[in-house]
Amino acid sequence: MPASGRRDGDAPRRQRADATRNVTALLQAAKSVFMSSGVDAPAKEITDLAGLGVGTLYRHFPRRSDLIVAVLQHEVDECVQAAGQLRTTVAPWPAFMTWIEQYTEFVGTKGGLATALHSGDPAYNDLPLHLLDRLEPALEVLLADAVAAGQARGDVTARDVLTTVALICQPVPGAPADFNRRMARVFVDGLTAQTP
Repeated sequence: MPASGRRDGDAPRRQRADATRNVTALLQAAKSVFMSSGVDAPAKEITDLAGLGVGTLYRHFPRRSDLIVAVLQHEVDECVQAAGQLRTTVAPWPAFMTWIEQYTEFVGTKGGLATALHSGDPAYNDLPLHLLDRLEPALEVLLADAVAAGQARGDVTARDVLTTVALICQPVPGAPADFNRRMARVFVDGLTAQTP
């Protein structure tokens, strides 16, 4: 029997409730700190906001890339869940717009993220494609609903929209803080169905 006390093939133990709470607190704090200070912010800034020690951060996320990947995956999970909730509670075009606003916030507020993703760190090699593959089906459903309702043009794909908004949200030196959000809104407004 392995030292862990598990037989080979047994399912791994569930994470303790306090450890799960700590991870959630760290991810929420890291998300907030990345938005305000960038992905290279000191670990202590993250742990102070989470109300935890630096040792706890490094126990769960030994490398900065581990934390960045976990934050991104957590936010993607939130975007995917939001699509399902919006679809059942909001009309098609407002659901689509609300989701795009959440996605714009997701891609547009991580200072230094683009640099990190293109740093050559193998931890990020498959991440952009993986994230796109998770987000695309969520947006596809919302876009299809808006097209079916006659509220969105049908000549663009969900991947077109995701890629374009991500490009629009690249940092623009000297631009006001809301520039990317406004430009993403202009782009999305152009996706409304045109009446003949």
